Amino acid sequence: MASLGNSGWSYDEVLPYFKRAEHNENFRDGFHGSDGPLNVGNLRTPNPFQELFFEACRQLQLPWTDDFNGERQEGIGVYQVTQKNGERWSAARAYIHPRLGRPNLRVVTGARARRILFSGKRATGVEYRVGGRLETVNARSEVLVCSGALQSPQLLMLSGIGGAQELRRFGIEVVHDLPGVGRNLQDHIDFSFIFGSRNRDLFGLTLGDLARVVREGDRYRRERRGMMTTNFAECGGFLKTEPTLPAPDIQLHLVVGLVDNHSRTRHLGRGFSLHVCLLRPKSRGLVALASADPDAAPMIDPKFFDHPDDIEVMVKAFKLARRIVDAPALASVRTKEFYTGNIRTDDDIRRILRERCDTIYHPVGTCRMGTEDDAVVDPQLRVRGVAGLRVIDASVIPALVGGNTNAPTIMIGEKAADLIRRRH
Repeated sequence: MASLGNSGWSYDEVLPYFKRAEHNENFRDGFHGSDGPLNVGNLRTPNPFQELFFEACRQLQLPWTDDFNGERQEGIGVYQVTQKNGERWSAARAYIHPRLGRPNLRVVTGARARRILFSGKRATGVEYRVGGRLETVNARSEVLVCSGALQSPQLLMLSGIGGAQELRRFGIEVVHDLPGVGRNLQDHIDFSFIFGSRNRDLFGLTLGDLARVVREGDRYRRERRGMMTTNFAECGGFLKTEPTLPAPDIQLHLVVGLVDNHSRTRHLGRGFSLHVCLLRPKSRGLVALASADPDAAPMIDPKFFDHPDDIEVMVKAFKLARRIVDAPALASVRTKEFYTGNIRTDDDIRRILRERCDTIYHPVGTCRMGTEDDAVVDPQLRVRGVAGLRVIDASVIPALVGGNTNAPTIMIGEKAADLIRRRH
């Protein structure tokens, strides 16, 4: 982010905030924290099917890394998870639950923010709906928007901050003309190879598997160990589609089950999936208003493959992933192949990529940080052109990170806390 003109956001300046957030159970080095609230560690019961994936990668002589978040990202390896004692350790469990008793904290659930309130160009509070009632909360100092890359821009636009012409089209009074709100949407686009398999370590829909889930569920309740501790995407890698690239441009996730259409499409039997995702897309989408009704969803257009380079990189990624699943270690345990069995040419690959690629849930950039006229927030995360308002979430990231967005978003929150403390 510093390379794009945002002072204070260089690697050396943000690494301490990553470390401050983290309590890593396994790594003790300069890249990891050990005293933070967010628990990170290895899976307590790794699935044995991982070893077949690793063997397939060894058969192709792909590099290995012990720590994707350490000195070298490139390579195949095991993903760490945000778990504690075999349970998901979310940001809420790390930061909010231990502080619920504080007198200066009130948590309201089941509420929807409808608009930010202004006096002139100063944010003074928020209007929200809860239990069918309209409520307001007033801010003595600042309003902090943390609604994510899809709904932070929606809330700003509903509140009169956005492109003036577009706001007037919906009858919204313009507080500040800021056309960059909702622009610059970026996301990691993902393609899934899906295979049936009789391997008994995999998850599936058979009578035997249902009985096993019952047994494993009982073990999980007693020990917090076993198959039910899985995050499903247990291992994978960061790889280069060209050896001359300075950093990996694709990511792999091996999933120990049949994951099709975000698990909305179900298949009988067992199987596994290999996901391949584009790390540094050049395409830019947008989030816009579909209605002035705060309860209506925004209009989201990711514009996947809008830039021609993106699909060409994914063609290379498809071929690399294809080599892995065709390696003897994985080919020997495959049965049915879904969707990709008749793909032969580059045009075939482009077609199926356009048909079946989808989000991997890493949207960023719609309230872009910067110093240019079209930036939404400045390097202090303050919304440009108004007072008393900051955005603190993944929407401020100007260029998509080459990895998952959970830890970077938490880092932004940690750094924002210091920025606010210094201001007040």
